[in-house]
Amino acid sequence: MEPETTVLSNIGSYSYGTALLAYSMLILLVLIARRNNPLGNALLVASSLTALWAGVVTASTLMAAPQVLLMQLTEIARNAAWIFVLLKLIGIRLAGTDHILASNRWIPWFILCLCLVLAALPGAEMLIERVPAMYYLSLNLSFSTWIAMSVVGLLLLEQYFRNSNEGELWATKHLCLGLGILFAFDFFMYAEALLFRQLDRTSWQARGIVTAMAAILMAISISRTDRSEPQENAPGIHLSRHVAFHSLTLMVSGIYLITMALAAYFIRYLGGSWGGVLQITFLCAAGLTLVVLLFSGRIRASARVWLSKNFFSYKYDYRLEWLQFTRTLASGQNDIPENITRAVAHLVKSPAGILWSRTEDGRFNIVANWEMPLPGSEIDLGGLALWLQEEGWIIDLREWRQVPDLYRGLQLPVEFSDISRAWLIIPLLFGERLQGILLLRESDLQQEFNWEDRDLLKVAGKQAGSHLAQFQADKALMESRQFEAFNRLSAYVIHDLKNILAQLSLMVSNAQKHKHNPEFIDDMVSTVSNTVTRMSKLMAQLRSGNGQTEQHKFDLAELLEEVVSEARHRAPAPSLILDDSNFQLNCDRDRLQTVFGHLVQNAQEATDKSGEITVRLLRDGGGALVEIEDTGIGMDEDFVRHRLFKPFDSTKGLTGMGIGAFESRDFIHSLGGSIKVQSTPGSGSVFRVYIPCAQAPEQDTYDNTPHKVVIS
Repeated sequence: MEPETTVLSNIGSYSYGTALLAYSMLILLVLIARRNNPLGNALLVASSLTALWAGVVTASTLMAAPQVLLMQLTEIARNAAWIFVLLKLIGIRLAGTDHILASNRWIPWFILCLCLVLAALPGAEMLIERVPAMYYLSLNLSFSTWIAMSVVGLLLLEQYFRNSNEGELWATKHLCLGLGILFAFDFFMYAEALLFRQLDRTSWQARGIVTAMAAILMAISISRTDRSEPQENAPGIHLSRHVAFHSLTLMVSGIYLITMALAAYFIRYLGGSWGGVLQITFLCAAGLTLVVLLFSGRIRASARVWLSKNFFSYKYDYRLEWLQFTRTLASGQNDIPENITRAVAHLVKSPAGILWSRTEDGRFNIVANWEMPLPGSEIDLGGLALWLQEEGWIIDLREWRQVPDLYRGLQLPVEFSDISRAWLIIPLLFGERLQGILLLRESDLQQEFNWEDRDLLKVAGKQAGSHLAQFQADKALMESRQFEAFNRLSAYVIHDLKNILAQLSLMVSNAQKHKHNPEFIDDMVSTVSNTVTRMSKLMAQLRSGNGQTEQHKFDLAELLEEVVSEARHRAPAPSLILDDSNFQLNCDRDRLQTVFGHLVQNAQEATDKSGEITVRLLRDGGGALVEIEDTGIGMDEDFVRHRLFKPFDSTKGLTGMGIGAFESRDFIHSLGGSIKVQSTPGSGSVFRVYIPCAQAPEQDTYDNTPHKVVIS
């Protein structure tokens, strides 16, 4: 090197002094964590040699004649130590293979290469001093050797990244990034020096700061490795969060002062006539920034959270916590809101809690008070609910009383002051919607509440919110089904009443004409008796609330004879064909009679008086097939597919309810049967009702074709 290139200003001393401080702290961290780190000894040696190198360079910048040879030797030792760390890291990755790096066979070759470097660099320096004619050749050899060491380090990093999985990189990637910065900067600096035949002063001065930045990344990696391989009951020294925070503050303050000094120097050097003004302005702005940083509680709190997240072991075993949380949520189905309250409360050792749940109108009602008395008066949570939904924050009432400004204008209902030992207010969110609000009582076991507790409760609150939303949806669905069952029963009853009313109306209209006919009187008495019986059954259905009646065993052929007999009072009169009459059913006889009566009546209404209606009873495999065929107006395919069995869709105007066909199909399906329709507009329709029988003779073959069926 040329003498003038080694004479450094005080900027270099600040820069390399920062590196010395950073690696001194790194040495302490490695000493604490090296028992759990397979690279502990190698990292300790490498960190120590890097600190030694930074100290030598710092001392040389303060001397009149820098110790170039000593700086070169310590830099060689530094680079060799970090290359050794990378080789050990790759060796751990290749353990169990026959690769040379998987054993210690590579160490002699490493020592040999190190000796060659030690011979080349000092030899080149001595050649420059003794043979001036060889100056440029020796300089090129020196810079090329430094570049070669940087390239070797970068190649080893590349090989490690290429052959490592995500789990291995989690603990070591920051170490690799730090070494990557160190070797890449050296490569850049020495490549530029090789091009211009001298080291760049600015790059050399900035090198110390860059090396210190690499130490921060290495510290993160070392702390991760310490967490990933714990040793049970192993004694160790642990810095408290407060000590670490104040140490971090001291280091940041030192970096801040160094940065201010460097900036002021460059302003003065480059500012010309404006240098003094710019320097004063910059220093005032820097001082103002420092005051704001020091007096900002939010920034200090954020720094503590960042420090805890990145440099300390986590407070919870999240796998166990989540298993316990899920187990409590799923424990029993009788009281889901209380399960939610207990599950969240156990995370922070709270002994009691109150849960408010959102209603359909947007209000919040208490649905659970686990081990905690209800408030003396109803609490209006409107403003609090709006704030929680917008912010999504967990409210620590102790913190809110001490520093209310942290909660951005939060106004709590005054009734909360009457709740004994109220502690945390947790929003239970379902997506972007606030589904519930949980209030927990102060814990006797857990006094501190930090960022990790908040993160855990936020995630648990979202899970509990979705669980509460599902519970409310299930409850609403159950109520909806109850209303649906009641409405369907009402529709069936009204439809039956309409049919009964039609019978009574027909009887009244014929009374004046046939009142002196004894047969009419007998028929009228029979009709009234039948009506009373059916009305009594309807009343029984309404009392039971489920529409179920007693089951009876009966013969299907006899039932069809009654249906056809009743329908013969209307034109056209239907005819009955019994191909097989041995069909025994066990179901609600009256409802089945109503079904066939409805189908026959619809056929009569769709057919003029000169038409024909035929009811056939056939055997179809192991069941009965009832065909109701008419020669009426028929229906098109679209009507049959989309409207025929649709409830409350009628073509009879005000006289129809549109429930008969739907009720008929619903009842036949409940028996395990089916209704199929074949219809042609202008030609008529055929309704085929299949019903499995209670006792049907065994058939040798299953014949799916009805007997004697003529489709017109």
